[in-house]
Amino acid sequence: SPQWNCCCPVCNRVRAGGPGTLRRTQSSIAVSGDGEDWFLCNASPDLGQQIIGISTLQANCDAGRQSPVVGAVLTNGDVDHVTGLLTLRESHPLAIYATGRVHKVLKDNKIFNVLNPDFVERRIMEMDKPIDLATRDGKPSGIKVEPFTVPGKIALWLEDESAENFGSQPEDTIALKISSTDGTSSFFYIPGCSEMLPELVERLKGASLVFFDGTLWNDDEMKENQVGVKTGNRMGHMSNSGPDGTIACFEPLGVKRKIFIHINNT
Repeated sequence: SPQWNCCCPVCNRVRAGGPGTLRRTQSSIAVSGDGEDWFLCNASPDLGQQIIGISTLQANCDAGRQSPVVGAVLTNGDVDHVTGLLTLRESHPLAIYATGRVHKVLKDNKIFNVLNPDFVERRIMEMDKPIDLATRDGKPSGIKVEPFTVPGKIALWLEDESAENFGSQPEDTIALKISSTDGTSSFFYIPGCSEMLPELVERLKGASLVFFDGTLWNDDEMKENQVGVKTGNRMGHMSNSGPDGTIACFEPLGVKRKIFIHINNT
């Protein structure tokens, strides 16, 4: 934020340096078990800018090439979540974790072949099966992830207009429970979700930290700002506001810390 071609009130205020505004990057996060090796959770288009802005993720060597970024875990095939992989193309050892559906998306789009297979290993995650993350060379990370499905829809650019729910399958929208392998800490990463179903409520009750889809405040705000025609529901996102919105849904859950991510520029 601001979006490069958008003149909504929020973007205009940010460009003008208005009080209380802050330039934001996109929805990736990074996680480490030892403070040395870092795994990305999704790889957003502005990943290069994010790395430049975070000293912990920058190369630290006298010569040659080196990076603390050792891999990525992908939750879907959204442009917002896979485009940044192209920033990681300089023959660097990486482990890319994703569902079989997302790996097929990467395989079918030859531009992702710039991730040299001699250096980058693509590893499949299965739903509801915890997996210990490891570097490309097999070094344990101290991090365990458990992928699980949440309500949502296939990425906009992969939609099939002729199919029910645009051809969405359960693996098209997933979330992650991320834990230390010793079981002492955990949090949830849910960048896309269209409904707070009872089973998700049970998972999140009493959680210490949840990163959650905060795309839109109102379902129609893109229309209201004259910057788009799709509603949040059409794009597979809950709204923050309203009796069925995320703020209301989280109120009784006892989650200790809640952070909205994947926030639209409007």
